Amino acid sequence: MTISQQEFEVILADDTKEIAQDLTWAEDEDHSPAREFRAAVASEHGYPLFVVGRYNYRSGTLSYALIHRRAGRIYALDLGADHHNPDCNRLGEKHKHRWAEGFRDKQAYVPEDITQPWHQPIEVWDQFCAEARIRHTGTMNPPVIQEEFSYE
Repeated sequence: MTISQQEFEVILADDTKEIAQDLTWAEDEDHSPAREFRAAVASEHGYPLFVVGRYNYRSGTLSYALIHRRAGRIYALDLGADHHNPDCNRLGEKHKHRWAEGFRDKQAYVPEDITQPWHQPIEVWDQFCAEARIRHTGTMNPPVIQEEFSYE
């Protein structure tokens, strides 16, 4: 199922979206060096939304995505990885995806509001939430990175 452009705009503009829990990064299910979290997004209108975060210290990437349970990813921020738009325009390592009819989430742009680097996930989270109009009333814990030991 998909959503219309108008539905997306209404969802994004809704400032009653809220995450009322602490966010803790966990090892991903594939046991890669990435850390992830997932949290439900509540709102007065009951949109079927959740947020996923992914931080990979080894590859130098960070992403936050707003997911609509029926339509998929509708809004996202990616840091540390290039993106190739459907029109063949290549964007750099800082870009946002925004739902658009005909492209779904495939079209991206360079955001002016994200000023923090990928290795500052808490500060980037605050900036992401501000534009996405998500109120986070819990605490975001920093990702815990366990260094690998070499036995020489």
